[in-house]
Amino acid sequence: MPTNSPSNSHNLRKGRYCEPERIYLLTTVTRHRQPLFNDFHLGRLLVNELRSAHEQQLVASLAWVVMPDHLHWLIQLGNTSLEQLMKRVKARSALAINRAQGTSGALWQAGFHDRAARQEEDIQQIARYVLANPLRAGLIERLADYPLWDAIWL
Repeated sequence: MPTNSPSNSHNLRKGRYCEPERIYLLTTVTRHRQPLFNDFHLGRLLVNELRSAHEQQLVASLAWVVMPDHLHWLIQLGNTSLEQLMKRVKARSALAINRAQGTSGALWQAGFHDRAARQEEDIQQIARYVLANPLRAGLIERLADYPLWDAIWL
């Protein structure tokens, strides 16, 4: 059973605490795990929202990968909450994607998963793990072949 199903997505908020300047790995999933981002153009619309959040200093984006039906985003949180950040990115990307497709309605499953990085963790190692998702999923043979990812260490 997916961890973000409508029946238990409220559990993802239990005990959530966030602090500015802390590094988090965020994951969110499309509604019904629809592989929207197999369409490169739709994936770029989501990327535009990630970049907008970075440019507005809500986060410092460290690494991200847009998979066909979900997003992994490694960030350093700015002066906002995780809830506000994800609400903004999900709402704005849904509007842009629905507009591009001539559709309406929910794009994302409710909730998201977050994991705070410990100070002693190697952040670059977490980024490598994030970026290897398309390889582990068998979508590509080399990361350079996947178009929807970025990291600050390049």
